[in-house]
Amino acid sequence: KMVMSIYLQPFPASGQDVAEGTPCDWKTATPSEILNAIQDAGIVGLGGAAFPTHVKLKIPEGKSADTVIINGIECEPFLTTDHRVMLEQTDDIFMGIRYLMKVTGVQKCIIGIESNKLDAAERLRNAIPADLAGNTTVEVLTVKYPQGAEKMLIKALLNREVPSGGLPVDVQAVVINVATTAEIGRLLPHGRGIQERVITITGPGITKKGNYLIPIGTPLRYALEQAGVKADVSRVFLGGPMMGQSVSSLDIPITKGTSGVVAFTEAETASTQQKVFPCIKCAYCVDACPIFLNPSRLGMLAKNGDYEKMMEEYHLFDCFECGSCSYVCPSHIPLVQYFRIAKGVLREKKAS
Repeated sequence: KMVMSIYLQPFPASGQDVAEGTPCDWKTATPSEILNAIQDAGIVGLGGAAFPTHVKLKIPEGKSADTVIINGIECEPFLTTDHRVMLEQTDDIFMGIRYLMKVTGVQKCIIGIESNKLDAAERLRNAIPADLAGNTTVEVLTVKYPQGAEKMLIKALLNREVPSGGLPVDVQAVVINVATTAEIGRLLPHGRGIQERVITITGPGITKKGNYLIPIGTPLRYALEQAGVKADVSRVFLGGPMMGQSVSSLDIPITKGTSGVVAFTEAETASTQQKVFPCIKCAYCVDACPIFLNPSRLGMLAKNGDYEKMMEEYHLFDCFECGSCSYVCPSHIPLVQYFRIAKGVLREKKAS
């Protein structure tokens, strides 16, 4: 769907120099000043959600946090963005941790990494600075999907369960993506804004698979051309194949929330064009749901448009759309897509 947009034409004589603003020194800045610096830098969650980081770091009145968790799990298939960031931007990560601990007032930091990234875990362990050595640890977790979801990670590392409808701060935890942490550590000391990010471009439809540092706003079509897109590509996902979204047009920009681009050819997608059958009550989706929802019942309510009941009685907004239910469904029901539509309708209704 094409929509009204703004076309920016660069000034021919402009240079490529990155402008710098007022540096934010973690040693002398107050928590409020750090929050303002993060907001001014335009830093958002780079794991895919793109939620404003300064909002996430602002502890609500009457609540407190005792642990900052750096999320380096990256359990989404195909994506290796965070892996490369942990290997190549180690110093920035630890500088970012200093800012995070100062702004939240916590004295403990845990970096969570899955066991398929042992090189990153070892590199981070060996690089922990002296001033963080007593309160920063690297924990290696079992490879498990969707381990990278906030609620799953908090349970695995702290054995605390975020209540239904709650946030990590309700169990005294703050979870920040490792790439977001690196950007905080890289940008704030220089007063810069976020202008580029590391993105995985991969999949069977790409000839030069890799992680690329790409300016935000780069057309997706151009990025794919530079990475060597094959002629028989039939489907492109922003994000991974489980939680990402298939795009209908390549004439869209790379955004802050674009963690990866995965391209599939006809050979991989032909088998996915399957007929949807009625629910057979097998409960595979119930077994697969990591937060113990009832996707089968939610799907039936969604099909009938009973969105209010989905929210009030079946905890729709606890679903973080991992896609496990859709993946295991033998009837090929697009459950997670139903849930996304339901959430969108409810949010629009609330906004109006």
